[in-house]
Amino acid sequence: MSPADVDWAVTLFRRDGFVVVSDALTQEQTDYLAAGCDQVVSEIVALDTQNTGNRGAQRYSFGGSSLTRSQLHRPEWQMLLDLPLVNELVSAIFGSPDYVLRAASGDFCLPGTVHYQPLHSDIRDYLSKEKTPFSAFVDPTNNLTIRDLPCPYVCVNFLPQELTALNGPTRQIPSTQHSRQPIPTLEDEPEWMRLSTVCPAPAGSIMIRDVRAWHGGTPNLSDATRSIPNLEFYAPWFREPMVPGISHEDYKKMSAHAQRLARFCVADSGDELIVGPTLRAP
Repeated sequence: MSPADVDWAVTLFRRDGFVVVSDALTQEQTDYLAAGCDQVVSEIVALDTQNTGNRGAQRYSFGGSSLTRSQLHRPEWQMLLDLPLVNELVSAIFGSPDYVLRAASGDFCLPGTVHYQPLHSDIRDYLSKEKTPFSAFVDPTNNLTIRDLPCPYVCVNFLPQELTALNGPTRQIPSTQHSRQPIPTLEDEPEWMRLSTVCPAPAGSIMIRDVRAWHGGTPNLSDATRSIPNLEFYAPWFREPMVPGISHEDYKKMSAHAQRLARFCVADSGDELIVGPTLRAP
């Protein structure tokens, strides 16, 4: 991308709360990521013979379905840390290259998923350790919420397959990242929001989201699983509690750039990191 293209992508991101950029992955990288997703999907679904999901029926979180709350131990997700275009775009959004990795996750929905996922946001203000164990922001004066800040946390979704109107594209509600209005329930959601889907989008694209913006899954009426793996990044000035997602041994095998990004996600050298699928809620 040219500097002008990067600037335009950041402008769209700040206006709408998300932006899609095509050709972020080569065909080889796209195929490699798709194969890795398929393997993880098969491991998770094997534990769930009723397809109950952990994000609603037939919907799953890649992170929530992992004992580490992340897929950072997988080489396919590690590969994504070294994409220069992603670094360029995220650095431009945060105004600094000193951002850090929160987790490597994403979601998938099985073919035949007929239900809409309720609109939601991926971050909220701290309420209590029991209700919001992974949230940190609180203003004791009650004047500010996390929605009043510059973007603190972005999610970069990678598309290992094309997103179409039929295979469960994300619906993304533009310019809601700063909204303090209540998020509508499925029953109250207007039709235009139901139809606000991010498609078509070619395989190999990325969608960068301000996680505060309202979004939700849609039915997958195709005959194939729709996977959207991701990397999640905190701004240089923002932190929330994190849990280890990669062993110290595997961490030392990554590039210097990837190590810098993942430095808060690595287990201590003397700790064993237990990885594998689980069906707990995310």
